[in-house]
Amino acid sequence: MSSRAPFDAVIFDMDGVLINSEPLWHVAEIEVFGALGVPLTPADCVKTTGRRIDEVARYWFEQSPWQGPPPERVARSIVARVCGLVTERGEAMPWAREAVRFVARQGVRVGLASSSDEVLIRAVLARLGIGSHFEVTHSAEHEPLGKPHPGVYLSTARKLDARPERCLAIEDSGNGIRAAVAAGMRVVVVPDLPVAPDTLALATAVLPSLEALPAWWTERATSE
Repeated sequence: MSSRAPFDAVIFDMDGVLINSEPLWHVAEIEVFGALGVPLTPADCVKTTGRRIDEVARYWFEQSPWQGPPPERVARSIVARVCGLVTERGEAMPWAREAVRFVARQGVRVGLASSSDEVLIRAVLARLGIGSHFEVTHSAEHEPLGKPHPGVYLSTARKLDARPERCLAIEDSGNGIRAAVAAGMRVVVVPDLPVAPDTLALATAVLPSLEALPAWWTERATSE
């Protein structure tokens, strides 16, 4: 049996995988959109989970056009609010730090591909104290389209000098799963919110938490 690493690179999603930021996004979106006369509930916010915030702002503007700042400026206001909330009270997802450190010890390249803006990526990694483990971070703000388009994953793989088929993505949302699969990557899913069964079926594995990652990884390494 070979003990060679089953992948050349591991690419983590951020929101809902490394940091419990979805509730913070909901707070910010409900506050900012509510001030514009667009009352949202947490269930409304779930509809756009995994999408870039500029796409979220445009989505709600199309649903309920408001008078005032354009969607692009609204998106920046939401990002600023989330950055503040992360800095004040952001919490790591269960076993997130340990999972990143485990992967970094496996002799593979480690990256991060997020729908969130670069400024928020920096805030999260500083809050969690794990930035040194990531060789590459990449934001979908630099892509023509966000998840579920595969661009952010393909760009991250190129930065890591890794072929997509030799990359493992770690995701939590339906949009993220579809993005990684479209990029040609295998995907481990640790669902933070409900994911449609047909989308979940695209994943290589579904784990109850990141704590299960080392055992899954070891089994994979010895079977390939």
